[in-house]
Amino acid sequence: MQKFTVRTLTLCALFVALTAVCSQIAIPMAPVPINLANFAVFLSGAVLGAKYGAFSQFAFVLLGAVGAPVFTGFTGGPGILFGPTGGYLAGYVAAALVVGLFCKKFGCKTRALIPGMIAGAAVCYLLGTAWFMALTGTGFAESLLLCVVPFLIGDSLKIALAALVAPQLVRLLARAKTA
Repeated sequence: MQKFTVRTLTLCALFVALTAVCSQIAIPMAPVPINLANFAVFLSGAVLGAKYGAFSQFAFVLLGAVGAPVFTGFTGGPGILFGPTGGYLAGYVAAALVVGLFCKKFGCKTRALIPGMIAGAAVCYLLGTAWFMALTGTGFAESLLLCVVPFLIGDSLKIALAALVAPQLVRLLARAKTA
């Protein structure tokens, strides 16, 4: 079993903080706000790998669940986690895991990351939309129109940016580790 190192815990904490900051860069929209959190989620999976990327996002969700104001609009608490958008928060953990697995299998290069990040976004959409439907009783087509379609262009841009930035960060961290 691999142990957490101080370096790994520090990097995980930095991605928790990055996700919290990106969550605040938002456009309020009902029922799901548009924010930059997915950018941080995609980066965490690519840079930290599946295990630690998912761990960092789990820590972010847990921090918000206990009341820290890390979710969009400086909100937190179990009401957000178990509310209509809570499935997307669970989707952050799954998305980071998927991106990390793609990175491990295909390498952390931009053209390999893009399909991994698309798959991560799809998993996040799936979990979030299913949860939203279960809690609100909204039908599938209407839920897609409310919870997925408005985010496709923005998430495509976040994926493109994260896929460009991640390989640079991985190289930078590898150099810092050997220095």
